[in-house]
Amino acid sequence: MDDFNLNIKDITLRELSDYLAERGIPAYRARQIFDWIYKKNVSGWHEMTNLPMDLRNQLERDGLSVGCLTVLAREASADGTVKYLFGLADGSTVESVYLPDEDRHTVCFSTQVGCPMGCLFCATGQNGLTRNLTAGEIIDQILRISKGEGVTVTNLVAMGQGEPLLNYDALMKAIRILHDPKGLAMGARRITISTCGIIPGVLKLSEEQLQVNLAISLHAADDELRNRLMPVNKKYPIAPLLEACQTYIERTGRRITFEYTLIDGVNDRSQDAANLIRLLRGMLCHVNLIPFNPVPGSPFKRSTPSQIHWFAAELNRAHIETTVRKERGTDLAAACGQLQGKYRGEC
Repeated sequence: MDDFNLNIKDITLRELSDYLAERGIPAYRARQIFDWIYKKNVSGWHEMTNLPMDLRNQLERDGLSVGCLTVLAREASADGTVKYLFGLADGSTVESVYLPDEDRHTVCFSTQVGCPMGCLFCATGQNGLTRNLTAGEIIDQILRISKGEGVTVTNLVAMGQGEPLLNYDALMKAIRILHDPKGLAMGARRITISTCGIIPGVLKLSEEQLQVNLAISLHAADDELRNRLMPVNKKYPIAPLLEACQTYIERTGRRITFEYTLIDGVNDRSQDAANLIRLLRGMLCHVNLIPFNPVPGSPFKRSTPSQIHWFAAELNRAHIETTVRKERGTDLAAACGQLQGKYRGEC
């Protein structure tokens, strides 16, 4: 194997073992290095004190870094939510959020720098896509927040910036490393992937041997409205998307969550509720209603509390399990992409 010249968090334990074996270094050193990174959460070779100095120097000369993201901004909410803006090695930035809740410590992480999907209600989508994140850059968001907050992360959500299923290989590699007992030993059922509905990715995920959770950002129950809110619907319309979801359910036996952001007078009307009930009745699913998080410059407003309550009640009456997402970090620039704008002086 050639020299990586990359973040060691981009490679699996097997890849690291192979890399060391090519240099005559015993496999147990790979396990030691993984232990330092994922159990002790160190940020440099100099901290790995049970590795010979010569080995540490050799790995550093080879260009194999322990690279850590740079914390550019950290904002804490009164409810404990913490939003991070991370700087990457190439000068790009991404956002992540820490969500504490009693014994749960959740990190919502990004998978891309920016986002190509252009959803009208999303701050990130207005800036377009810069690039995909590497597996190591995905992993490092979790490690940096774990160290910064002094907690063991228990749950992960790929629901930050970017469309996770358009960075499928790096995302799944990161998840496998995080799931590895020698990595973070994160249970797959504590990991959720949220997608706007990339059908090939949904079908590919249905064949993985990992029991991760799948969430679909739906936000509208008819193609005309969804085309307007989410341009991806023109390529992957609702009917074939729902067919892919049903295939996922049949192959995995796992329930799907449908995310639905309620926007005043746009998708919270009686016909919208009726259309959503017609779409989802009888499916093994759960609906997560999300009060709209205002985006600077957007014409949209959030639905009133009474309308949100009514919409949820209609779905529950139709025996579609529905909850309203608990709002967190409302005193922060909470929508994805807004902390970046604030950091650059745009918000």
